[in-house]
Amino acid sequence: MSYGVVGLPSPLYSNGLLPSTNKQGVGVVGLEGTNNTVKPPTDDSFPGFKWRLVIAYDGTRYAGWQFQTSPPTIQCIVEKALIRVTKLEREDLRLVGASRTDTGVHAWGQVAHFITPFSYDGLESIHAALNGLLPPDIRVREISAAVPEFHARFSAKSKIYHYKIYNDAVMDPFQRHYAYHSVYKLNTTLMRQAAEYFVGKHDFSAFVNVQRNDRLLNPVKSVFRFDVIEMGALLQLEVEGSGFLYRQVRNMGSSRSSSQNWFMKHSCCSNLQVALLLQIGKEAIPPDIVPKILATQDRKELAKYALSAPPHGLCLVEVKYNEEHLRLPAGCPLSSFGRHHSVRKCKFPFY
Repeated sequence: MSYGVVGLPSPLYSNGLLPSTNKQGVGVVGLEGTNNTVKPPTDDSFPGFKWRLVIAYDGTRYAGWQFQTSPPTIQCIVEKALIRVTKLEREDLRLVGASRTDTGVHAWGQVAHFITPFSYDGLESIHAALNGLLPPDIRVREISAAVPEFHARFSAKSKIYHYKIYNDAVMDPFQRHYAYHSVYKLNTTLMRQAAEYFVGKHDFSAFVNVQRNDRLLNPVKSVFRFDVIEMGALLQLEVEGSGFLYRQVRNMGSSRSSSQNWFMKHSCCSNLQVALLLQIGKEAIPPDIVPKILATQDRKELAKYALSAPPHGLCLVEVKYNEEHLRLPAGCPLSSFGRHHSVRKCKFPFY
């Protein structure tokens, strides 16, 4: 099958090259709104083209995004499809995701990029081929050309996560993989009051899992909004921030349960925020406990009140970028959002 590969040179980028690295072989950019500088993986100085993917997936069967072969991860599955379509090796594709979603976490708007040494004259065919190879619980929603400066992870301006809670005596079986079931009647007014304390720039050290602190460069993050939305029995916690530490959202909103050992091993900053809101919603602790825990910068302090919320209620909804990072390179193929099939009219009438 042909995917419309165009040989180099190509007008996709004005110079036909990805950006050159400095003498040390690295580029230096800011990390998700912090003042720290990090050294992202670099693209060697060779003729190449960068492509942006928007990916949706049901994370139930997968051990998160980050690459590993067993148990399988989203990145591993997507890379296998890309390898078959592009005929390139994994090391050449250099697939990078915007967010390292955890085991069991879902995504509607995960963003990733990969590199090829050739361009395409159209993207609909490769888009269809990728989705034809991927399992039905992973889908590429969009594929487009990207400017050399774009980096799925380091160019991100903000990320939006949703955490769903089904708040009724009997769980909706159709929500069981996508919402946490709380049999306790939650006080949403108190939860909204507590959520407001998270908004702003804070040190979230108290909401970081100590076992995964190796990911942490700077615990200071900005939360732009934290909304508690009621949709019947379903509560949706919507959080937008400059970046999130490992399992931060779930930790902002979990309750204590008999599964304490599991929660202690699988807790992230987002989960802990949800976990704490759940405890406040149960009226077990007051809303003003949030600034007190933040001030301690101590994970052990949070553990006195809440453990991590389970992962299946969490979904990465959107990753936002500045306009200059989303602009299309000159001469690139049109972005593909998938294509509809049509039924041809029958030439002979039926009698």
